[in-house]
Amino acid sequence: MVTKRLARLNEQLKREISELVHRKVRDPRVGPVTITSVEVAGDLSSARVYVRAQNTNDGLGESLVGLEAAAAFLRGELGRLLHLRRVPELRFQKDHSLDQARRIEEILADVVHPDLDEDEEHHE
Repeated sequence: MVTKRLARLNEQLKREISELVHRKVRDPRVGPVTITSVEVAGDLSSARVYVRAQNTNDGLGESLVGLEAAAAFLRGELGRLLHLRRVPELRFQKDHSLDQARRIEEILADVVHPDLDEDEEHHE
C-alpha cells in the first residue's frame, strides 16, 4: 500500500525529474520523452521511473540508455533540489500502460460488439 507521504514523493519526483530531463540532460541519445510516473520503494532505496517517447515513431531504447547514463547526475540534482536524506537510485523503464489500455479496449470492443467483425467480413 502506498502511503500519502510516498504518493506525494512519487508525484514530486515525477515533476522534478521531468523538468531536469527537459532542461539539463544534454545527452543526445535522450530524445523527447515524457515521464509518466515514478514509484519509490518503501525504504526509499530505489525508484522506478516510467518513460514514454513523445513521438510514437521514435524508439525508446536509445533514450533509456541515455537516461540510465544520466541517472547519477539526476540523483545529484534531486538531492540538491529536494533536500532528501537519501535520494533513491533511479531505474528507468518503458511505460506499457498505454499499450495495455489499448489492448483492453480491443478486448472489450470484441466482447461488446462481437458481430461487427463478422458483418464487415460478409460485406466485403
